[in-house]
Parts: sequence; structure tokens; C-alpha cells
Amino acid sequence: MQITLWRFRLLLPLLFGATTFASAQSSVAPGLDSQQCKAVSQRVLQPGAPVNCQQLQVVRFRYVDFDGKRHDDGEIMVMAAVAPQVQAIFQELFKRRFPLARARLMEHYQGNDEASMADNNTSAFNDRPITGGKAISLHAYGLAIDLNPLQNPYVLPDAQGRPTYSPAAGKAFGQRTAQRQGSSEQVVEIFARHGFVIWGGDWKKPIDYQHFQVSRKLAERMAQLPAAAARRLFEDSIAAYHACRNAPGAQARSRKACAAAAG
Repeated sequence: MQITLWRFRLLLPLLFGATTFASAQSSVAPGLDSQQCKAVSQRVLQPGAPVNCQQLQVVRFRYVDFDGKRHDDGEIMVMAAVAPQVQAIFQELFKRRFPLARARLMEHYQGNDEASMADNNTSAFNDRPITGGKAISLHAYGLAIDLNPLQNPYVLPDAQGRPTYSPAAGKAFGQRTAQRQGSSEQVVEIFARHGFVIWGGDWKKPIDYQHFQVSRKLAERMAQLPAAAARRLFEDSIAAYHACRNAPGAQARSRKACAAAAG
């Protein structure tokens, strides 16, 4: 298996495109500078967070909105180890003209997830617990991305079993239509190919259509490693996923089944 994983690591630029990987590397900011660290520490990053400023990175990208207008100011903060793949994801979304309403850092919302969702903001790092619970969110690792929350709401049944939506206006998108502009169903495979193999739309309770992440086990391991080692671990997880998906014949497995192979 080790030989197979290394073969897939070598093939990653071919799978995604060598120019995509090169441009991703060149257009990702080199880390949080002192001003960025101060801003995120004042508004988003809490004491005891699983990552620190040195482990985070801002990815900047182009996107088109729901009117087809181009924007050059897209920003998202993630764990630095995954920044090149995140850059590649948004490059592919732009190439496909997949629309985003906006993409601003969570510091613009003082870390308030409800405010960000209400603004239909695509985001990643936010040091907070999971919605409606106490466990730490994968967003606190910079290893989860929320995409167009209005078109892809968080859905949780109330005490009577009736669905409630976050943001509330997302109720209009409760009946899923994959062909609808901005629907996450259209891009699940893109996120999975770049390492974000878990999609909240596959969950039963809650259902989180906007949400993409790595596994919690992988996130915890990456957070404990130096940046270069975390990067290699993430690359290995991608290689394992592709080895599973591209296995010959009957050995090939589904996306959901192969998510486990990614760690």
C-alpha cells in the first residue's frame, strides 16, 4: 500500500493539473503576518484554540457571483497545510463559473457564525464549537469550509420533528435541486478530490449542505504536527482517497466509502 500511496502522490499534479498546483502555490499568502494575527486574535481566535497564527493561512481567489459578475477579492482562512488544495478548489469553481455570494474572513463578522450565514458568506476558519453542541468544530482547525449557506442551509429537526433552517432564509432551498445555482451537490467531487472528503449533505441529523471537511481524526493529527509534516500527512490522505477511488475493477469504491481511507 505504501508504494501505491507514493505513486498517487507523484500523480497528484497530473490528476489536478500541474499549472493549477503551481499557481496555487504562488497565489497563496505566505502566512498570517502580525497585523492579520492581531485581527484574528481579537475577533475569532480564542485562548486554547487547536491551532495558532503560525498554522493558519489566508487564501485569496477570484470568483463569480450569482449575477455572473467577477470578483477578485475572495478570501478564506484555512490551516496552512491545506492552503494549496483550497486554492485549487476555488480556481476550479471559478473556471466552472460556480457562483459564490461572497467570501470574507470571519473577523468581518466578529466570529459570529449566524451573522456570516445570514450574509450568505463562504468561510472556513472560525474558532467555535459545533452548531448546537459543545465539541469543537472542524472550523476551529481551519479544516472545514462552508459554501453558500443560503443555498445550502444547515437543517436540524425541532422537538416535533419539523426541520429548522440556518440561516432561516435557507428554508426556501430545503427542497434540494442539484441543478440550482450555487448548490453544493454540484461540487462535492471537487472538494473530495482535493482532500475535503466529508460532506455534511450526507449526514442524517443534522444535515449540513454547506459544509465540507476532513475527518476529525486527521484534523487532530495535523494540528499537532509542524507545517511541513502536516502538509505531507494531508497529501497522503488525498493519495489514499484516490487509490481507493481508482482501484481496478470491483476494488474501486464510492466517494463516501473512500472517505474513510483518507483518514
